[in-house]
Amino acid sequence: MDDNRRVARRTVLAGAAGGLAAAAVAGCSVPAPPRDAASADPAPGRPVSTGRRALLMQFAAHPDDDLYFMNPDTQRLLDAGVPVVSVYVTAGEHNGKNRIAGMPESRPDPAAYSSARHQGLRQAYADALGAETFTPWTRRAVELAGGRHAEVDTLVHEGRRVELVFLNLPMHAPLRSMALPALWEDRALELRTHLSTGSPVARADTYDHDRLVEVIAGLLASYRPTVVHTLDPDPDVQHSPEATRKRDSEQPGYSDHGDHTAVACFTWAGLLRWVADSTARGGPVPAFTVNAFRGYYNRHWPKNLPPAVLAEKAAHLVPYGGDPSWDCGNPSGCGDYGVGGDRPLTNWKGWVRSTHYRWPAAGPAVAEEPDGRLAAYGVLGLRAVRWRETGRASGVFGEPEDLGGGPLVPALASAVLADGRVLLLGVRFAALSGRGGANRRELVLLEQRTPGGPFLAWRGLGNPEREDDRGRRIGAPVAVTAPDGRVHLFVRNADKGVSTRVREVGGAWGPWRALPGAEEVQDGLTALVDDAGAVHLLAAGRAHVLHWVDGVAAEPLPPAGDPVAAVPAPGPAGVQVFFRAPADGRLRAARGEAPAFEGYGRLAAARGRDGRPVLLGRDPRHRVQLSRGGRLSVRTRGETPVGDPVLHRGAVVVGLGAGARPWLWRPSS
Repeated sequence: MDDNRRVARRTVLAGAAGGLAAAAVAGCSVPAPPRDAASADPAPGRPVSTGRRALLMQFAAHPDDDLYFMNPDTQRLLDAGVPVVSVYVTAGEHNGKNRIAGMPESRPDPAAYSSARHQGLRQAYADALGAETFTPWTRRAVELAGGRHAEVDTLVHEGRRVELVFLNLPMHAPLRSMALPALWEDRALELRTHLSTGSPVARADTYDHDRLVEVIAGLLASYRPTVVHTLDPDPDVQHSPEATRKRDSEQPGYSDHGDHTAVACFTWAGLLRWVADSTARGGPVPAFTVNAFRGYYNRHWPKNLPPAVLAEKAAHLVPYGGDPSWDCGNPSGCGDYGVGGDRPLTNWKGWVRSTHYRWPAAGPAVAEEPDGRLAAYGVLGLRAVRWRETGRASGVFGEPEDLGGGPLVPALASAVLADGRVLLLGVRFAALSGRGGANRRELVLLEQRTPGGPFLAWRGLGNPEREDDRGRRIGAPVAVTAPDGRVHLFVRNADKGVSTRVREVGGAWGPWRALPGAEEVQDGLTALVDDAGAVHLLAAGRAHVLHWVDGVAAEPLPPAGDPVAAVPAPGPAGVQVFFRAPADGRLRAARGEAPAFEGYGRLAAARGRDGRPVLLGRDPRHRVQLSRGGRLSVRTRGETPVGDPVLHRGAVVVGLGAGARPWLWRPSS
């Protein structure tokens, strides 16, 4: 760190010239932040906006992050007619060299390389819309919050619409160590945007921490998405040798690129500010759901996409990568050449071979009300909400009821007590301030006062990790009620193991403790109780599916690429486990036979009325499917699903749609 930084003078990173420079001094002291980090009031009872048309908005650090890490989810929504707005925070200029092995060395040109990558995105999304690869886009410069500017490229094809928004801040690179990660942490820093060759944006802007949050919140308020895709704000701890870390393009100590983490944190800060600004004067909570996607995590774990799905995902990277021989109409280049052809599939890092959610959890959580209606609980606008069926077995949910508690990650666990009261458990952004401030997560509890009735105040359950940085790495909670009335809560911890805490019948919670087990596990835990009353926990690891019974490690099972499903079963094992092997779409059973159930993603299972397993999952086209009694049902109509649906009592499927509304499906018997 240089002397100017030590005396905390404001510095500017000049990106337009493609290099790192302390280019200006705006004052002799560190300015106070323009405003505190915004956070919506966690108290319940706010109105929630409804009735908007579905729209997906995704925030990426670099051109191609969405194609590598958010697909095939993005493509499935686009196929269903949901408009897509994709925001790229950096220019993607890297070292300015757009080349592949065997090409002659050329002079670095960051502005041209950025332009070529933007052209690659236009090609990729034209292809995704079913248009000709080189279809012309409408390109324009727009003014953003605070007078800053961005390029917005728009293509409409057969009624479907994509917009690409380029903010063009500089990338983090070995010679540019003060880029986005530093902007998140340093309130004294400013970054100057790049100018991409051929862009309608004619002048560079400067951003400090608060201005970038302001711009993201302004974009959210302008587009008002119902679905938001982000990168991972809290990547796994990953200690690799320095040479390996650099080869893997990972930040020191964590399994992702530094820009991915910084952009994800800025995006979540923007979401918090949007909600806070919307509700500040009594306005409604914006109705949107969020899904965060893992990044370079994909390299470290078993791959989860079967061959057909992988081939389709990789095919969308081919037009992005382009080729030097193409006549695309952009003199600066026709894509990111190092990603073209078969290179996504031959790259040893394997990023394209998986798509993982940061907080994988089936939802919404479902419980039965005393009058027989179903209640669905989920996270909307970063807050917990409850939807109730309009009538018993109506299949239609009413308007959302705000339960507060935000800002929450998009994963709620639930447990039903012996008296019928519901417990909701989530992970809260207890602090997300940046600029050297706190960045903290905590597990929180919402306990129902009476069955089907109102709730008590939110209560903190702490974190199995004592340090804030380690506490950010916890996963999505799962919970189950044992026959003795105790509630067992499980969560993945920073060591990639599992921590648990138990609620006694009287309501007191015991201490956190780690479950035994030497093998690391992925997030996406499965908990259930067998017919003898034993509590089982299953988690996919690197080489096995780990299994615990009443907190004691049991015999491990074959490996799986995604979270597994299980049902109580007779015999010494107590449960029958269903899973898909890594990179294989076929369903397998750890014991016994598995039905034909081709697909990918999270599985759910329950015991049917006839005693046989009922299975829920996604087919290769990402449609919701259910196997019951040897019969396969596929949901082909209704609200476009996002995330993973939940199976209730083996007969009812409930999920969240792209319009931020729950849907219910009762397949015919």
